[in-house]
Amino acid sequence: MARLFISAAHKSSGKTTLSIGLCAAWQQQGWQVQPFKKGPDYIDPLWLTAASQRHCHNLDFNTSSEHELLHCVQQYGHTADLSLIEANKGLYDGLSLDGSDSNAALAKLLQAPVILVIDTRGMTRGIVPLLLGHVAFDREVKIAGVIFNRVGGSRHATKLRQAVEHFTDLAVLGVVQESAELQIEERHLGLMPSNERLDAEQQIARMRALVTDQVDLAQLISIAQQAPQLPTRIQSPLFKNSLHSSTKLRIGICQDAAFGFYYPGDLEALQQAGAELITINTLQDTQLPDLDGLFIGGGFPETQMQQLAANRSMRLSIRAAIEAGLPTYAECGGLMYLARSLQWNNQHAEMVGIIPGDAVMYPKPQGRGYVQLEETAAMPWPNNGVGPELVQAHEFHYSRLENLTVTGQGQYAYKVKRGQGIDGEHDGWVYKNLLASYTHLRHTHRYPWAQRFMEFVRKQANQRKQAA
Repeated sequence: MARLFISAAHKSSGKTTLSIGLCAAWQQQGWQVQPFKKGPDYIDPLWLTAASQRHCHNLDFNTSSEHELLHCVQQYGHTADLSLIEANKGLYDGLSLDGSDSNAALAKLLQAPVILVIDTRGMTRGIVPLLLGHVAFDREVKIAGVIFNRVGGSRHATKLRQAVEHFTDLAVLGVVQESAELQIEERHLGLMPSNERLDAEQQIARMRALVTDQVDLAQLISIAQQAPQLPTRIQSPLFKNSLHSSTKLRIGICQDAAFGFYYPGDLEALQQAGAELITINTLQDTQLPDLDGLFIGGGFPETQMQQLAANRSMRLSIRAAIEAGLPTYAECGGLMYLARSLQWNNQHAEMVGIIPGDAVMYPKPQGRGYVQLEETAAMPWPNNGVGPELVQAHEFHYSRLENLTVTGQGQYAYKVKRGQGIDGEHDGWVYKNLLASYTHLRHTHRYPWAQRFMEFVRKQANQRKQAA
């Protein structure tokens, strides 16, 4: 299975835009490219998905075992001509001092040749010790070549190439000139997501053209095809003990410019557990259809706050459904939407109002990074008698839930062991059959949340039938 690992010396080197351009260029040439993204991330995968026309999947040591990571790459990569894995931050960066959760560790696990994208601004001969240090730091990491990025011109490119070819054995696989057309507008959570940009296709086309002209696509494919065979594919154990029934349950999923943060694997897990996913547009639809459950993921509701507020009929429909007991799960942006109001940039807008608090945006992150949570007795989803779970997940939010009325209005599903959550000590607001949190969950063998949510939805559906 051909594969490449696109990394860099540090973050903001341009590896995401180059990865997008590579996926789009190969896809145009008729190659099936399967993208993957290291770590927790929603925005980069949206762009990689649009460029490759295949769902991008995340690879995260924090939530998944090495077995699951290998299985994920094998499962989705074996139907493609090659897989492209995009790193996060620098090649050797990670939380652990020993590097066990770094990009380098993932590249070694996947036995993937590494291509370093180097931001060359202000560098010429100095690129050599940088590259030699990366090569020597861990000889088990197979660095196969380098792509110069943000090159100042032909003279700059010549000096860089001469230095690398004279002092190293690394192949120079591309020289990408500094260009505004390779930039994607950034926002407080990183790149602007492609589901919000009306010109996303044109932007990807510009990246594709520049990468095609300035990167040796054929040599990169040759390197990818030299990757050794991975262990024999095995089946995922995620649903071995599932209580899945053949009866489908209608699960609404809010997908629009306000809400687009969903892991493809989680949506597949919901479907495997019996969900028929019904797309809801909170900006345009006037009311919820007939549903058994509702999932409101993360996103940027603050950028659409006036439209969300203007769609009063949908807000009322969602509130009435939750009050009536509709099983609902909301993450981050979904929690903000369900709050009483949303405040950002001196603007105020009414939201659904089922959570008795106000979502207030701040200039700096209020919660960022990996979290650890412990379930409380208020967690509504069944756990088959196993007991409280230590939940490994992540959060990234610039808002806080303020003026929250707790007494008699709701309970918390989680105690925060690491992270911020709603108030630094708790996360997971529980009211009737609603669970809303700042935490983003990931369906894995360690924490199969999608299966548990579907079991909860099925239980509530059966109770409604018996009551009728």
